[in-house]
Amino acid sequence: MICDNLTVTAQGRLIFAGRDARELLTRYGSPLYVMDEARIRHNLRLYVDTLREAFGDSAMALYASKACSFREMYRLAAAEGAGVDVVSAGEAYTAYTAGFPMDRVYFHGNNKTDEEIALAMDWGVGTFVVDGAEELAVIDAEAGRRGITQRVMLRITPGIDTHTYEAVATGQVDSKFGSAIETGQAEQLVGQCLGYPHLTLCGFHCHVGSQVFDSDTFLRSSDIMLAFIAAMRHRYGYLAAELDLGGGYGVRYREDDPVIDIPQNIRQVAAHVKAACDRLGLPLPAIRMEPGRSIVADAGMTLYTVGAVKRIPGYKNYVSVDGGMGDNPRYALYQAPYTVVCPEKMHEPADMVCDLVGKCCESGDILQPKVSLPSTLTRGDLVAVLTTGAYNYSMASNYNRNPRLPVVMVSPDGDRVVVRRESLEDLVRNDV
Repeated sequence: MICDNLTVTAQGRLIFAGRDARELLTRYGSPLYVMDEARIRHNLRLYVDTLREAFGDSAMALYASKACSFREMYRLAAAEGAGVDVVSAGEAYTAYTAGFPMDRVYFHGNNKTDEEIALAMDWGVGTFVVDGAEELAVIDAEAGRRGITQRVMLRITPGIDTHTYEAVATGQVDSKFGSAIETGQAEQLVGQCLGYPHLTLCGFHCHVGSQVFDSDTFLRSSDIMLAFIAAMRHRYGYLAAELDLGGGYGVRYREDDPVIDIPQNIRQVAAHVKAACDRLGLPLPAIRMEPGRSIVADAGMTLYTVGAVKRIPGYKNYVSVDGGMGDNPRYALYQAPYTVVCPEKMHEPADMVCDLVGKCCESGDILQPKVSLPSTLTRGDLVAVLTTGAYNYSMASNYNRNPRLPVVMVSPDGDRVVVRRESLEDLVRNDV
């Protein structure tokens, strides 16, 4: 199996984090997001502990909460010693109401509104990751009104191509995010930031993409960012205390995706960064990384019930389930691959090639094309889509006025609902 929290019984039934798929669906209804608490904690500790071991106690893993944001995720991150990054007032408020220590929150976003900035300060957000000059001015003015000095980092665009999905590549010069080194705008922004009386510039941030399977991207971007730090020391006499290298590593969606040794890769980055600092005559900055997908993706699974199996002789087959693009839009957005199995027929031959589709009134409502499933599949059988912990619940919608799915967290101590299933009444609650 693609993850070691998945096993198959002698009877051919799928077990996820020690739980039988059918039993979970019977207890909580269909369709259903299921998440493995032990796996989330393990993945958090992997980053938290390895970063501190490799870079020293000042290093911090920041859970990129856009991957999956609900209160319990912030409680788990807090318990495991991680910080978090947030990208909206909604994510920041969720962390705040979950009791997360807000001094460990880094607030991202290329267009934070004045209201979001004020609310974030109300909640005690520790650091704003600033995207441009207009935002600097607003944060300084708001901090001045409050009589405080606000920590900020500047998001810098290093001009790196990560060879990943175009939709999730963020480090190139023409990205909507950050200020580019190549154009001189990054240096200009540093000078502006240092001139504001109510801001403390704590360092620089970069993010060069998602679903990265080796350290090459981090090595190249760290070289550029450390050279920029050295240049800003020469230009302004300013020495950055923190360097945020952005996202974490990729995950396995299919068997042919590589297995990544995350601790080994982090140690490789650490050795490279330390050597570059020595070469440039820089002290080692406090390093940040922002894993999101690799914290929650393999901790998640989505369970569906088959409604119809449509066979078109000489053309193709369709298996329709009781969910769809409303609970997982990633194939529709960028043809994201997934592994699909039948939890009660794991020992049967997967001898039918079909498109797994949802119930939305939309021809693009495809969860995964050309998957192989047992030809005995029929109405009422179960289908599981694996590795759905990241960007499934967080990107879910009410398209076609369908309620969003609940999230059930399983652990060695039992299982519990951490996000309730939306009701039809929930759908009209804000209507007037």
